[in-house]
Amino acid sequence: MHDNALAAGMKAAGEDVSLFPLYTPMRLDEENVGEKHIFYGGIKAYLMQKYPRPFFGRDLFFRAAGSQALLRLMPRFDIGGAVDPAANAELTISMLKGEDGNQRELLQELVQWVKSEYQPDVIHITNALLIGVAREFKRKLQVPVTCGLHGEDIFLEGMPQPYHDEALAIIRERADDVDRFLAISTYYGEMFSKWVGLDRSKIDVVWPGIALDDYRDMPAEPATNRPLTIGFLARFVPEKGLHLLVDAFIRLHQSGEFPNLQLAAGGYVSSAYKTYIDGIRRKINENGLEDRIKLLGTLERAEKLNFFKQIDVFSVPAPYREPKGISILEALASGVPVVQPKHGAYPEWIHATQGGLLHRPNDSVDLAEKLALLLRDADLRKRLGQQGRQGVFEKFSSERMASATLDVLRQLKQKNKVS
Repeated sequence: MHDNALAAGMKAAGEDVSLFPLYTPMRLDEENVGEKHIFYGGIKAYLMQKYPRPFFGRDLFFRAAGSQALLRLMPRFDIGGAVDPAANAELTISMLKGEDGNQRELLQELVQWVKSEYQPDVIHITNALLIGVAREFKRKLQVPVTCGLHGEDIFLEGMPQPYHDEALAIIRERADDVDRFLAISTYYGEMFSKWVGLDRSKIDVVWPGIALDDYRDMPAEPATNRPLTIGFLARFVPEKGLHLLVDAFIRLHQSGEFPNLQLAAGGYVSSAYKTYIDGIRRKINENGLEDRIKLLGTLERAEKLNFFKQIDVFSVPAPYREPKGISILEALASGVPVVQPKHGAYPEWIHATQGGLLHRPNDSVDLAEKLALLLRDADLRKRLGQQGRQGVFEKFSSERMASATLDVLRQLKQKNKVS
């Protein structure tokens, strides 16, 4: 969603931008501005790793696996396990090696396509897990290359040894192929540069932005003819903290102070996390809260916009030090105040927007107390909601994100011309 919003914003600014989806089609709830052709097809990339040596019928087998029609069917299936860092550690290392990896044929296809069809002034790689393509792009196109830093750490941390250390070493070595890095937050730029060993002077910070057109007509104040409702919108995975929010909700319910309180949780549900989700459902049932806590699953765009109209407070209490948190910005754009953990990029967003409160990370008791402050004070909710909405419109629009990104790219383009 971030990459699509960035490309759309640059297109709207009058630039000629092409967005290439890799592995699988993009999952979006807004207009897709990416190219239809999918490079580095996920099925073929996986099979090239699993079967790197020639065998009878290999070319025909791989040709079928790389079918565009087959790739476009993938969003219909649950592919949550495909992002398991432990299961895909060897594939990750191979991809980071670029022209030296088992997927070199797919890299050459991508580079040749871009060179023959587009002749770009700059190549932007959306995250450091794709840094393996940078060297070949620079070699064949002779243009500057930039790379986003958007939360790669959670995947890298999940890789077992020795793959974990090898991946960091490859990223550190291949950072020389990148002219500038664009970190999504000050927190993440500083953390990632220290962790991997990147030159901090090569990192610019470009805050994320969202397309705001659908949020401009949001009601100025929430409806009052419904129960107070807490909202959550993120993938149903441990690192997003739904279990903490459910624990905090149970505590608020048991206090008796908020007799009609509701919790609505939307987000992608993967079978890879069935045990985690089953545990949450069991806790809800054990406390007799089936009618109070609604696990909504994936929300399409219209459903998401309506969701934000139906909540009074929003929280994604991630134990993980989140570098971005797009749903936080969406809640604030809707005029809904947020309660977020005091780590990662969240203090940065709260300070910039003045749209919420911070709680102690991984602490459901403190989370419940901060939520209670907002739930019992309608005026405070209104003030923080209005401040947050104004802050997002001023600092976190897709237009502002595109403009800041273009500033970096134009400087590199000019520098490349001079040299």
